[in-house]
Amino acid sequence: MNETSRTALLRRGFTLEYLTLGWNVIGIVVLAAAAISAKSVALAGFGLDSLIEIGASTVVVWELFGVGEARRRRALRLIGAGFAALALYLVAQSTWVLASGLRPHPSALGIGWTAVTAAVMFALAAGKARTGAALDNPVLQTEGRVTLVDGLLAAAVLVGLALNAALGWWWADPVAGYVLVCYAVREVREIFSRAVE
Repeated sequence: MNETSRTALLRRGFTLEYLTLGWNVIGIVVLAAAAISAKSVALAGFGLDSLIEIGASTVVVWELFGVGEARRRRALRLIGAGFAALALYLVAQSTWVLASGLRPHPSALGIGWTAVTAAVMFALAAGKARTGAALDNPVLQTEGRVTLVDGLLAAAVLVGLALNAALGWWWADPVAGYVLVCYAVREVREIFSRAVE
């Protein structure tokens, strides 16, 4: 790959990360308002997921500015820690919601935001996967999977909110969270095995 192509790919990588950061910063504000209004633990928890995504994107921006295998391994470990935190959060939140039987109010704002967020995160994840592969950058590719999980989580929260609003099925959202735990745990294992190679 020539230097011009590499520079263009790096620029694209930065753009994807800055878009992710911006979306999630706005998302924290929107989700806080929706969670308070609906008394929704799922929306509040999704705001925490946005914080994890902000951390992962910040790590990738830091890594893209530097070079070296030690820096890449450290970046992968930090992203792996973010995935581990996400898995712990999903287990704790889903268990607490199911055990407490907390029934949130329907939230049109929450439904709208999570629907758009799922689409945006899936598009960003695809862009990061392609750009990371073209750059041969495992950190960008790994963070693309964090973004994919963020999109999947948005979709799961959306389904839970929609089922709660339409059918009163308050338990649908925490059950979907358990499915995502399996994916997050698998990613943690893969990331940490790559980080020690």
